[in-house]
Amino acid sequence: MISVMLTPNEERKAMSGLGIMREVTENERKKFHRDGAVHLKGVLGSEWNDILEEGLEYSQSNPDGMSAGVDMPLRIDQFPASHSPMLAKLMAESPIAEIVGSVMQVPVRFYMDQMFYKPAGEISQSAWHQDTCYYNVEGHQLVRAWICADPAPREVSLEVVRGSHLWNITYRPPVGMDPDSDPEAAHQLEEDFASGKVLIGKEAHEQWTYFDSFMDPSLPSLPEIDRFRDSFEILGWDYSPGDVILFHGNILHSARGGSTLPHPRRAHASLWAGPDVRYIRRRSQSIPDPIALYDEKPRDGQPLSDFPNVFPIVWEPAL
Repeated sequence: MISVMLTPNEERKAMSGLGIMREVTENERKKFHRDGAVHLKGVLGSEWNDILEEGLEYSQSNPDGMSAGVDMPLRIDQFPASHSPMLAKLMAESPIAEIVGSVMQVPVRFYMDQMFYKPAGEISQSAWHQDTCYYNVEGHQLVRAWICADPAPREVSLEVVRGSHLWNITYRPPVGMDPDSDPEAAHQLEEDFASGKVLIGKEAHEQWTYFDSFMDPSLPSLPEIDRFRDSFEILGWDYSPGDVILFHGNILHSARGGSTLPHPRRAHASLWAGPDVRYIRRRSQSIPDPIALYDEKPRDGQPLSDFPNVFPIVWEPAL
């Protein structure tokens, strides 16, 4: 396993050729906070797309215990930077943290990353969901940075329900087992949760699936967005390599499918946390905590800043 040795922003700036291609504008900041997402065109240099492509192909060729959907129309890897050297470099040295921080205007910490690999041909759709319900964290300053090694037209790119990050609702994740399918195991899970246990343990990093958990029936079901698309204001973009799409951890989002591409759609999403993000055990947890966090034995309500060795500050505004 590779440790992602994150580089503080002063050291990043000192590295030649590693800065952003342009500054984030005030209008782009306003769009993010108002809409819950913003498409930043042309902010990453081509060298970072080369590193991204190499890192994703390495992960695709070297699945591990955190890989789901191997040889399926959608391959998802959790924490790929922990074993892909080029993705580790991307997280440690690229200006992505600076881009996130420039929009948020707060210090940011790296939480985790994911790979979404869709082979060439008919591109599969990704289900509508929020990100926060999958993880043992909560806070308003949780931000995704979505990048893609390939051109991704609107028909296969990311889309969001505008403003849904402000609804103050946590929806049920569209993954996990139905508690009625195994009542005994579901009852044991409820007892474990009530006793203060983390529902997905450290061992899940060795072998994990989205069905390691049960759905949380106490959470509301996701709205039928595709069925009633005209009832929602949906934002989407044509994506080009070098762009970054930032979106809020609470926003409802998806990736469209059904169109055919002559090349794969290889995407990477990193999750970044601001000062108000805290640890909280979720009944709906579907993805393990970062592996180094387990040894810290976090308590509900602790800010991630209590774990600087696990989540160091990697960018902060200039004084």
